[in-house]
Amino acid sequence: MIIFHFCFDLNIFHYADFDIRYGVFWHYYRYLIVSIFVFASGISLEIAYRDGIKKKKVLYRLFTLGGASLAVSIGSYMQFPTTWIYFGILHFFLFASFAGLFFLKIPKIALFTGIGIIVGYNLQLLNMHWLYQLLQLPLHLPIVYTEDLINIFPWFGVFLLGIVFSYYKFAQKLFRVHLFSKEFVFNNIFSYIGRYSIWIYLLHQVLFFGIFFLLELV
Repeated sequence: MIIFHFCFDLNIFHYADFDIRYGVFWHYYRYLIVSIFVFASGISLEIAYRDGIKKKKVLYRLFTLGGASLAVSIGSYMQFPTTWIYFGILHFFLFASFAGLFFLKIPKIALFTGIGIIVGYNLQLLNMHWLYQLLQLPLHLPIVYTEDLINIFPWFGVFLLGIVFSYYKFAQKLFRVHLFSKEFVFNNIFSYIGRYSIWIYLLHQVLFFGIFFLLELV
């Protein structure tokens, strides 16, 4: 994700000419990033509420993601007023973190719902076009392109599969492999990064833009 955004910024500041909007490589690279993000977030939600859904924890998560989503929308509108982000990855996580709560204790239903959403989307039976058309005019949503868009379909299906993966403890079995043990320093680094991923996501672009703006002034 950081590599993707760094390349995006190189484009914005004219240090490179990557076809990020329509290039085949960038299209599939973005799909890979989002798939990992969303699946891991489903795992995270299940682990966070494995011992029960606590109101304080839910509100903290929702307010954190809500504030971050609002900041992204405002910041993107200031930078890209015609292609601002109205439902990006953080907006999706805000939705999924609430909707996913209803599936935490019903993993079989979550599994079939997740598969059904993914299959339905690929068969062009499920989409959110109707909601976009309903909200585009009153909310002044971008008409042709937005800088980041994570549709509920199919990505909520991937999120649900992450919940199922964690519920049946496949994650614990996977990470018992010696390769992921704490004796390897880079695993401890990844673990630390994972605990602060939301702040890394929010601040890395601010840092990149600041550096590029300074370079412009030199």
